[in-house]
Amino acid sequence: MSLRCFLPLILFTSLASFAGEQLPGHQSDNSVLLPNQWSIHPAGRQVTLGSLPVNIAVHPRGKYAAVLHSGYGPHEVIVVDLSAGKITSRVPIHETFYGVTFSHNGRELWCSGGGDEVIHRFAFHDGQLTNDVPVQIHDKNLRGVPSGFALDNASRHLFVANVWGDCVTRLQLQPSITIKDMALGPRPSSQSLAPLIPPSEFDSAEGAERRGEIGFYSTSPDDTFPYACCLDEKRQRLYVSLWAKASVRVLDAVSGETIATWPTDEHPCEMTLTRSGQRLYVANANRNTISVFDTRTGLALETISSAFFPDSPPGSTPNSLALSPDEKTLYVANAGVNTIAVFDVSIPRKSRALGFIPAGWFPTSVRVTPDGKKLLVANGKGNATHANPRGPAPGKKTSEYIADLYPGTLSIIDLPRGKNAEAQMAAWTAEVYHCTPLKKDASVSLLPPTGNP
Repeated sequence: MSLRCFLPLILFTSLASFAGEQLPGHQSDNSVLLPNQWSIHPAGRQVTLGSLPVNIAVHPRGKYAAVLHSGYGPHEVIVVDLSAGKITSRVPIHETFYGVTFSHNGRELWCSGGGDEVIHRFAFHDGQLTNDVPVQIHDKNLRGVPSGFALDNASRHLFVANVWGDCVTRLQLQPSITIKDMALGPRPSSQSLAPLIPPSEFDSAEGAERRGEIGFYSTSPDDTFPYACCLDEKRQRLYVSLWAKASVRVLDAVSGETIATWPTDEHPCEMTLTRSGQRLYVANANRNTISVFDTRTGLALETISSAFFPDSPPGSTPNSLALSPDEKTLYVANAGVNTIAVFDVSIPRKSRALGFIPAGWFPTSVRVTPDGKKLLVANGKGNATHANPRGPAPGKKTSEYIADLYPGTLSIIDLPRGKNAEAQMAAWTAEVYHCTPLKKDASVSLLPPTGNP
């Protein structure tokens, strides 16, 4: 399944009549004014990437990061040298979505093959991806769409959440590859992947009643839409975030049997687990929250808000998170408000907000390097805004289709330490509030330009 259709299309009107108004684009203070009257002024160094970067995998040694792209443009994996801030490798993929991870020894990279129902296995050395070996995990006529991954330390087992497939696939990689689907819904695993509805049937008069079905295949109220996986090897548990059920499913990683289901807020996305396995953090994208679970009891320790203000309505869209190596600081990507929220989580049940770090436009993934010195942010729509006065024009080729004008970026941010940390966080937070038109009562501080629809 192609994810290109999910990229929001921002339509620009003529700005000629707005003489004297503050127009979108680069401003004198080096910020960028967006068409929606928000500004962005991202921290750190910026590396221009491809179309809609959605996930970052950091190499175990911390020198490189692999960024997965699944936007309107070509799907690909781009490798960045973090010290030099330069691209060292980029590999096109026919189709992909979200799932990407390095092996523990750093010699391999695995990524999703999207609706092709494959997993790509690359060799990795010195910043270069080579030897793409696709592993077919399902028939192409079924719809699973591999999404989030969890790979064990020995690279013996890979767990794959099938976002459209209502199951998790367990791949035994050694000594040979074997595949097992673990059902998450009421249907058995053999029926958990829906068959593709042929386009000819979908477009026919007989298929008219089926036109409301998403992606040419049927859905059910029982479908779970599993997005991300998180593995606890010590307890042989697998945690799976379920988009459609506002919960995390706890599975036995060997048998696939359900151990428990823990309720979260709406649309749980990415998760991260402490090294002890005792705390699980879950980003809830349709709320402004992060759920924190005690994995020993299954009870929620607390719910953290990543919003600008206590009474902010949903819209921050926390979709990705990362813990610092000492596990005292939590970083949360707020896609809807172009920020990284930062929390002191050193004391359970007593998390404390430290402030915000300005990101680019629509941050989709946040990671910390293994040494704790750099924060990496994938910005889905990049760091700029563009008009398209010469396109698109029906029937004519154009380079100004709006979805082509927003290459994503990677922000490489040096994290402050010691005495500088508090002052830098205060400065970043002030910049974030300067960039938003939102006020505490959920109103906005700016009026649209005259004539803007």
